[in-house]
Amino acid sequence: MRNRMETYMPEQEKLNFHSISLDDRNWINEKLFEDDLCACEYTFANNFVWAKVYDVEVGRAYGCGVIRYREQEHFQYSFPFGAGDKQLMIRHLKKICAVQGHELNIYPVTQENRSKLIEWFPGEFEISADRDGFDYIYTVEKLSSLKGKKLHGKRNHIARFMDEGDWQYVPMTEEHIPECRRMAKEWVSLRAEKWNDEMEQEISVLEEAFSNFTELGLCGGVLYKGGELVAFTIGEPLNKDTFVVHFEKAFPDLQGAYPMINQQFVLHEAQGFAYVNREEDTGDPGLRKAKMSYYPDILLRKYKAVESRVVYANETEWDSIMEIWNKCFGDDRAYIELYLKNRFENENMYVIYEDGRPVSMASLLPVQVTMGGKKENARYIYAVATLPEYRNRGYASEIIKHAAQRCGEPLILQPADRDLQGYYEKQGFSDAFCESPCWIYAGKCTCTAGSHIVQSGESELRAAEEMPVEDKLDLLGCWLVSDADAKTYKAVRDQFFESEGYVEWDEKAIAYAIRENQFCNGRTLLLTKDIEAEAPPKAVMMYRIERDVLHIIETTLNDDALHDVLPELLEYTGTTWAYERNMGGMVLLPDRLKDWDCRAGYLGLTLG
Repeated sequence: MRNRMETYMPEQEKLNFHSISLDDRNWINEKLFEDDLCACEYTFANNFVWAKVYDVEVGRAYGCGVIRYREQEHFQYSFPFGAGDKQLMIRHLKKICAVQGHELNIYPVTQENRSKLIEWFPGEFEISADRDGFDYIYTVEKLSSLKGKKLHGKRNHIARFMDEGDWQYVPMTEEHIPECRRMAKEWVSLRAEKWNDEMEQEISVLEEAFSNFTELGLCGGVLYKGGELVAFTIGEPLNKDTFVVHFEKAFPDLQGAYPMINQQFVLHEAQGFAYVNREEDTGDPGLRKAKMSYYPDILLRKYKAVESRVVYANETEWDSIMEIWNKCFGDDRAYIELYLKNRFENENMYVIYEDGRPVSMASLLPVQVTMGGKKENARYIYAVATLPEYRNRGYASEIIKHAAQRCGEPLILQPADRDLQGYYEKQGFSDAFCESPCWIYAGKCTCTAGSHIVQSGESELRAAEEMPVEDKLDLLGCWLVSDADAKTYKAVRDQFFESEGYVEWDEKAIAYAIRENQFCNGRTLLLTKDIEAEAPPKAVMMYRIERDVLHIIETTLNDDALHDVLPELLEYTGTTWAYERNMGGMVLLPDRLKDWDCRAGYLGLTLG
């Protein structure tokens, strides 16, 4: 399918890009109106005022418009807009980028357009959500009335603003712009210590809006207090339902100025619309907090799409993923579905396509690792597999290399055997985390590693419905026993294992580990006793039954406490032997963490 898509090309229309100008306003607005888009980037004015910063250019062909702007060394393209053939336009853009020697980069991509890319170009684009670029969208009614307990603070700020002196809101006209310019300069001076290049760009962009206010069809509002200008806002209609706010400035030391201009602008200029789009937060913590404080009704997801051989798996590919999994690991459909329903997300599994379908895959599950005394985001690599008929083509290595480059985070894994350890060493991984020897317990005797050991693959797990009905287990030695939930298990686990090199799973991952263990004839226990000086009041244990063997997956009991409870637990479970083994793991470190000593630490709950 890929080859057919790339070699066939109907007669192309001429696609010439040129710098955006006011002459483009009518045709761009016409094409934007045909799509009725909600993302804040899809207005002529927004692209025009940012033109000098990002070298914005526009072009049209196939009944569509497209915008491109400078992103580092190459251009980034908007998703085509208009009622024309968007698929054909994207194919044309792919060829342009191929001639230039780089991949096509598309932004923004809405949820709807993400689905179109997946349908039109399966396996050709890595599509990832851009959280810093999500648009904050609110109902006009909410921003006008500020009803409810959550917005009580906003109402109080506005009340104080009104009570402390005379004020006036006025729709912005050309006559107000010189005054707004002076206020903007004063606003800048108040931020001299925090000044950066992004602020410099914003002020230059604001000047473009001031200079072309009428020509761009912008709408604004100004707020006075005591006869002085203290705030202003500029926006415009985005589509038939939504008004978008491009700029909002207020003196930060004047209590209530920001919520006041926000409310008054919506009350006077956005009536007749259902929603107000207040754009993204660009990853700024203060701005994110401010926009979240209004509790957005819609957090509009926007994606980046980049041409790539390694792409994120999506929700339409489960059948192909299950085929790879089954052929490579031998697990049945029920087990694979358990994983996919609980741990699969659109951006935590990479695949490579061949012959129109995924043929190689690897999951990248988020974890945190304590490194140098602080927590670093990392990825645990799981279920690396390639269909047998597509092996020896370097696909798994390609996925790992891509993941290392894209994530920029430590990659952690646990090889299933020694042969795989050698393979991963060739990929740049090093031995990491503490590996403890396997110990075996039988009755009251502790045996060495040379005793009976259930080897990997030797045991066959019984289906949960085949397990005998057991008497209730409510006491082990001096420990009260109950089933552990994910939240409690995580809290006890984190407190016990937390140290340099500890790999921390989030609550969602813990919940899956508990569910997966239960599926495999296991149980997860919370052990509680009275507070004593010598021991913590709570412990956890995760175990499963493998034929007549009790496999201790993980526990926070110390050796003495564990050996005290094992006789009763063996009797309860009807098993003869118990064993525990920490396999350690391997890590691939990014350059910024190359000096970290990876030999220490703890890696557990690795999903086998």
